[in-house]
Amino acid sequence: MERYEITGGNRLSGDIVVSGAKNAAVAIIAAAVMVSDVSVIENIPGIVDVEKLYAIVGSLGVRVRKLTCTSVELDCRDIRSFFANCPEMGELRASYYMLGALLGRFGYAKIAMPGGCNFGIRPIDQHVKGLEALGAKVSIGGGYITAEADKLTGARISLDVVTVGATINIMLAATMAVGQTIIENAAQEPHIVDLANFLNACGAKIRGAGTNTIRITGVSQLEGRTYAIIPDQIEAGTYLAAVTGTGGDVVIRNVIPRHLMCITSKLIEMGAEVEDLGDAVRIKRLEPLRRANVRTMPYPGFPTDMQPQITALLCLARGTSIVTEGVWDDRFRYVDQLARMGAHITVKDGRTAVIEGSGRLEAAPLIATDLRAGAAMVIAGLCAKGTTYIEEIRFIERGYEDMVNKLRGLGADISGAGVAAEPIIEQYIRIA
Repeated sequence: MERYEITGGNRLSGDIVVSGAKNAAVAIIAAAVMVSDVSVIENIPGIVDVEKLYAIVGSLGVRVRKLTCTSVELDCRDIRSFFANCPEMGELRASYYMLGALLGRFGYAKIAMPGGCNFGIRPIDQHVKGLEALGAKVSIGGGYITAEADKLTGARISLDVVTVGATINIMLAATMAVGQTIIENAAQEPHIVDLANFLNACGAKIRGAGTNTIRITGVSQLEGRTYAIIPDQIEAGTYLAAVTGTGGDVVIRNVIPRHLMCITSKLIEMGAEVEDLGDAVRIKRLEPLRRANVRTMPYPGFPTDMQPQITALLCLARGTSIVTEGVWDDRFRYVDQLARMGAHITVKDGRTAVIEGSGRLEAAPLIATDLRAGAAMVIAGLCAKGTTYIEEIRFIERGYEDMVNKLRGLGADISGAGVAAEPIIEQYIRIA
């Protein structure tokens, strides 16, 4: 059985290096499909979600070649299919980026409905609204999404809600549309800026990424480039939370500190000390954890992908804390697992958790319910008294590269690992 075994109580200390951003990697790999050339992507994280996306693009005819453990070559000159229907589609939410990428380059795309973590309704109506505004005909049925257009034409698109997925899909399609596209109420996350920077390096004309208004002037072709993706904001935030919980002192390297301010500001409020070292941050905690109230919001607010991790921390802070989920419905499914450890959490209307912190957690057998909830359980295990066992760690390994060894390097008593990623890169070289 694949599981983690964690004996809590060790203070974390030393240095840790953050991998490339998961959310940037899956968007940029999809964007590379639009390049009728060879691209090299560097600082790629070695995680399950990236491997699954390699399988998806490989099934279309992309030749995938791993150059180093952190760089990959994508040869997209001979794509032979516009129908993404391999099993990995149903396991990866970001697989829907293939819709905008294939539609933008070829004028036609058909994809199986995407999967990923299940923590509430995640509609694609804003994706459809944006692609239809560009002139595509979009249909959904039989478990598939189809989009086609004789010609995509730029348009002004005002999103009804801030949504990362729809912002990215519209950006991809609009990059090769005729004329100018303006996306209003656009998401502003760092990986959207990174996607725009990659596309611009390949010849796109995108301005305003990182603000709520993105302007795209369509181009007829994109050229291959070598590009390094940004560090992972959420991986870094998870380790920041782990150090805050254990009361350790750690330097976290390969980060962009301003991307972390939405996280570090809350940890400082809770009693941590954070020092900006340029391309690293040092975090330590010497005083008891303090209670806090947290509300998740689109960037630059506190990220929803850090909500479970900070909830686990607040169980260790004496007093009443309130965590409000402002992005997704029903993302508190994991609290029953923390309750096994002695946490006192009451969830109201699926959106608000009231935490009566007791200052301690007890080890217990746990089951990871999704990617970030699993990370929260790791943090709880590191801080708890006794030995915690976490099963279903496949969720955790979707988004964290070599978490066990990274934490062991800081002095954590953690062992175990899931099934190693299949060697699908070479597999898809042969198929292609």
